Amino acid sequence: MGKKKREIGILRQVAAFFLIAVLIIGIVTFFMLRVQSIDNVRNQTELLAEETANEVIMSVREYPAHEWFLRYWYRHADELDVEYDTDYSAGTKTEEKLQLVRRHHPELSLKYAEAQELEALPEEDQKLCAEIVYSWMITRVNQIKRAYQVDYLFCVVADEAYQSQCFLFSAADEGAVRGTNYEEVYVLGTSVSIADNQSQQDAMRQALEHSTHLAEAGDYVDYYAYLGDVDTKAAFIGLTFNLSGLLADVQAQTWIGTGNAVILELLLAAFCLLLIYFYVLRPLKHVQQGIRTYKITKDSKEITESLSLIRSRNEIGQLSDDVVNLSKEIDDYLGQISAISAEKQRLGTELSIASQIQEGMLPSIFPAFPERREFDVYATMHTAKEVGGDFYDFFLIDDDHLAIVMADVSGKGVPAALFMMASKILINNFSTIERTSPAQILETVNHHICMNNKAEMFVTAWLGILELSTGRLKAANAGHEYPAIQRRGGPFRLFKDRHGVVLGGMDGMRYQEYEILLKSGDSLFLYTDGVTEAADAAYTLFGTERMLRGLNQAADAAPKEVLETVKREIDAFVGEAPQFDDITMLCLRYLGDTMKKITVDAKIENLQQVQSFIDTELEAAGCSMKAQMQIDIAVEELFVNIANYAYAPGSGSAVIGVDVKDGVAEITFADSGIPYDPLKREDPDVLLSAEDREIGGLGIFMVKKTMDDMFYEYRDGQNLLTIRKKI
Repeated sequence: MGKKKREIGILRQVAAFFLIAVLIIGIVTFFMLRVQSIDNVRNQTELLAEETANEVIMSVREYPAHEWFLRYWYRHADELDVEYDTDYSAGTKTEEKLQLVRRHHPELSLKYAEAQELEALPEEDQKLCAEIVYSWMITRVNQIKRAYQVDYLFCVVADEAYQSQCFLFSAADEGAVRGTNYEEVYVLGTSVSIADNQSQQDAMRQALEHSTHLAEAGDYVDYYAYLGDVDTKAAFIGLTFNLSGLLADVQAQTWIGTGNAVILELLLAAFCLLLIYFYVLRPLKHVQQGIRTYKITKDSKEITESLSLIRSRNEIGQLSDDVVNLSKEIDDYLGQISAISAEKQRLGTELSIASQIQEGMLPSIFPAFPERREFDVYATMHTAKEVGGDFYDFFLIDDDHLAIVMADVSGKGVPAALFMMASKILINNFSTIERTSPAQILETVNHHICMNNKAEMFVTAWLGILELSTGRLKAANAGHEYPAIQRRGGPFRLFKDRHGVVLGGMDGMRYQEYEILLKSGDSLFLYTDGVTEAADAAYTLFGTERMLRGLNQAADAAPKEVLETVKREIDAFVGEAPQFDDITMLCLRYLGDTMKKITVDAKIENLQQVQSFIDTELEAAGCSMKAQMQIDIAVEELFVNIANYAYAPGSGSAVIGVDVKDGVAEITFADSGIPYDPLKREDPDVLLSAEDREIGGLGIFMVKKTMDDMFYEYRDGQNLLTIRKKI
């Protein structure tokens, strides 16, 4: 009976002790969590506000003439006829104004116009430009407001005493009412007095001094970012966040977390630990010390002697015996593990090297042919194991023929990778021999594979040879997936060509060759069955229809974006399910040769003819005046160099080509003169004086600095120099 009373007394003492301790811990934890959570909310709000404000500021400053626009809006707020919250589809007032400006000033680009260009316009056209850009800006800040979920977003100009604010623009949610009343979204020119709002006055002063400032006002947080001066008055980007709901959630979650996690769990854990200490922990400490000793010494004899002192017959004694036996077994296992680990490390190293070799066999640097504008190609391979059996390839057979390969080897792992590399080499080698007949190439490769195929492996393959000058694509299919073709502006569709027998299946097979005519803007998509047979957790296949839907989401995009879109669709469909097969894709877009060329004698007196030819094409493409001037200077420098040095002391001709695609002008210079690469010349030190600097090289240096890209090659007995510039 006394033993029972003593046990009850200990329980009460332990319960009382930990109840007091946990209550104290709970109170301290509650306030710490609350302060930390509120600080986190404030910091996150400040980061969000800073990011949002920077987004708005960048949207304003992306217009080179943004200072002129801000000043014009402020000065003429009551005169502007502004269209708010529109999508700018055809028929809107803003679109009509834009078309009017383009008719009046076709050379003017509002997004890139400088202030002096706008000031040179008639007053009526200046007003139209200001109205158009203002409507664009309203749409942009509306998008930013909704994307960042800001309660209020606006731009104001404060007077010198910070007693009033003049609203330049305000962001609105969908369906919001604009006006000058308190509950409405303020329109341009609305003036609001803040003479009795010291908090906002101080916030703007701090923002002017420190660029940004966050001010708290109860459940609201105001954030101001200094934008710049408008007519000597400070302009600010303002944001307001309502944190009442978030702070209430923080309070509730803090109570719940503190009450449940701290009070209940710590109380139960502490109570249990105190009880088991006397019955379990003290004898276990002796076992623990023995284990720690063994961990250091790895000597099972020492731990046997140490644990022999434990005489208990209960579970602790049994544990002691088990630890002794385990230490002896560990000694045996350590020797085996060392040998296994060494072997595993060796295999891992070999697999890693094999993977690097396989990756090195495939084209992986893009753009693959930056000097060729007739086509754009991109390919990817995601292996299911360290090494895979899929492969793709593309290479120039000659200057006018591009070979394209997509193949899938039977099996996976190292055997498939070895077979893949042998197959790729065979296709590549015989493509350079047969040159323009995909069917003959596949027949020859099939014969060589069947000659010595003891493993009885096979490979499916699609091989095409594209004639770059005409767009004629000859192809043959050895049991591979159907290609997908997209005609310019249309969707991707499967091209159901005739399948031949897989390579390595049977010697002496014949393959059907067919021809497709690709026009400028057409695309070709190749893939392996790892795309269509990708499966989710329920083993549902991705399939051809989903692949085509993914392709058509980016049908007009560049090849790289096409493949990335399909891969995202596959990943979203598969989810967490493991990848069972290699996923390999290739996309090629045929662009054709659209470059216009002129051939002239390489003489300085023909410079004006060359520049006139190039300027005509640039002006037709809507080139800006600044870019055209830079290109003219570069053309003059390069053509004069050809005229003076290419054929000296003799004479010869030069071929100048110009092409504009996707807003980028490409100009080529070709001559058959002395081989010379101007890009190898070291750049001059422009910090030196003219007397100390070595003569020559300054013109080429200026060309490299003003052009976006410049490269040289010597091919077929010609110097080929290309420059590119975004216009």
